[in-house]
Amino acid sequence: MDRDIAERSLLLAQTLSARGWRLITAESCTGGLLSGAVTGIPGSSLWFDRGFVTYSNESKMELLGVNPETLARYGAVSEETAREMANGALALSRADVSVAITGIAGPDGGSAAKPIGTVWLAWRHRQGDIQTETCRFPGNRETIRQHAVKTALERLIALAGADMPPCGGNPAKPLE
Repeated sequence: MDRDIAERSLLLAQTLSARGWRLITAESCTGGLLSGAVTGIPGSSLWFDRGFVTYSNESKMELLGVNPETLARYGAVSEETAREMANGALALSRADVSVAITGIAGPDGGSAAKPIGTVWLAWRHRQGDIQTETCRFPGNRETIRQHAVKTALERLIALAGADMPPCGGNPAKPLE
């Protein structure tokens, strides 16, 4: 496992454990990499509730309740879909915190509007407002997926109120 991902997973574990919070994930382009990273931490069953890997549009609708109209109008890689994924995952669990990742890791599937490396993330605490971010990550499929996982971990750590040192190896470029 990537060292940055391992370090961030451990910090997230410590932070969620200290708060007594549980996490649920909803992943598309990362295909369970985030869930795998956090469950690699011993004792993760105390703070990790479950993870959904919803790669197809059908699975997003069936498992997370993403509205078919949202997918038709905005696409799977959109702020709207990421929001519905994060909210749907939280609604289906007793977790306190959710995160959703949906994007285009390549090598195919990109467009002028949504090039390869475009990733939307959404995260929220059950008692708070949902937050979203879109990033454009450079690199190949593996690198894009790793950057997405690192960014999700960073956002969750910040949500839980822990100090997160800057990630020197994460070249995420927020889109404006």
